[in-house]
Amino acid sequence: MFFKKNADSSQDTAEMSQGQEREPAVVDSPPSTASQPESGDIIAFVGEEVTFKGTIRYQGTVRVDGRLEGEIYTDGNLIIGQKAVIAAKIHAGTIMCQGQLTGDVEAKHRVKLLSPAVFEGTITSPLLSMDEGVVFNGTCNMPQKMERKGKETKLVISVEEAVKVK
Repeated sequence: MFFKKNADSSQDTAEMSQGQEREPAVVDSPPSTASQPESGDIIAFVGEEVTFKGTIRYQGTVRVDGRLEGEIYTDGNLIIGQKAVIAAKIHAGTIMCQGQLTGDVEAKHRVKLLSPAVFEGTITSPLLSMDEGVVFNGTCNMPQKMERKGKETKLVISVEEAVKVK
């Protein structure tokens, strides 16, 4: 697809027409941090054409772009792509979602809902970020550890209560 350029571009054309293969040029580009978790390489990938029903347990980072129904358990990262449709109970370290997600979600570190995500259910996480354009129908529980008496206090707020839409 990309070829190294010689000073004489007609030589490149002549070599390609004679069936000689050229080495592809290496193009380095920094990875986008908007669509990747903070750490970890992707250890598994569920493609757009894949439908999975059942329970998944793993360590590391998994990206889902297909359909998934069931349960997901990990201390690692879950990346839900834009075309993914998931109906599941999820326990994960970090969850990043751009697709459709329905269910009860619990994240140890954070949940990121990136546009054009559609979420319906309950999120329990100490951190939640949501892009403009995300559809959120549900509740969010944000546990916060308090210094007083060493007990954990939960802050429960619904989007309807927090933002009055006209």
